[in-house]
Amino acid sequence: GDHRVELYKVLSSLGYHVVTFDYRGWGDSVGTPSERGMTYDALHVFDWIKARSGDNPVYIWGHSLGTGVATNLVRRLCERETPPDALILESPFTNIREEAKSHPFSVIYRYFPGFDWFFLDPITSSGIKFANDENVKHISCPLLILHAEDDPVVPFQLGRKLYSIAAPARSFRDFKVQFVPFHSDLGYRHKYIYKSPELPRILSCFLKGRGAPDCPALAGHGRQPREP
Repeated sequence: GDHRVELYKVLSSLGYHVVTFDYRGWGDSVGTPSERGMTYDALHVFDWIKARSGDNPVYIWGHSLGTGVATNLVRRLCERETPPDALILESPFTNIREEAKSHPFSVIYRYFPGFDWFFLDPITSSGIKFANDENVKHISCPLLILHAEDDPVVPFQLGRKLYSIAAPARSFRDFKVQFVPFHSDLGYRHKYIYKSPELPRILSCFLKGRGAPDCPALAGHGRQPREP
């Protein structure tokens, strides 16, 4: 998607090396997508990068469905005591079941009798969980969550709920957890947060920890006036 390329351009312009890959079964990658397989592929890519990155920090960024892969990956990295230097989740959900129930495609069906049984149960019974809400309880590295209030695909309240679960988690007691909302007036919706002129500063403050004058508390960021 063009929005992903534009995000990579922003990150590259800030001096970060960006490595991304197609999930199995997508793009030029062979195979069939599955939660377990996608997580394994992400783990393999991380190990490949880590073996070549020297002393440079390695950050993991997940967007939308990619947040599920990212938290699966980082939980495993933390369990084996090789955590990344930070995890960034853009437009995350709590778990795939809650996301499916909140998705616009389900809006005309969710109030029908048997909706959970017919639509949601087959998803979880097939082993697809992407349980961000459970994974964050086992992650021990800095966590930054970015979410637009007008996101029509992953509702803003799911990102806020995920933050409320992560913030008090014991695994984060020695690490910062920050939530940055973007006001609906900005129009960033599900995939345009990369357009924010504040994004470079947000990342710099979170990842590099610059001084107080440049880095006010991020929890309230995004409440900007309507642009002319």
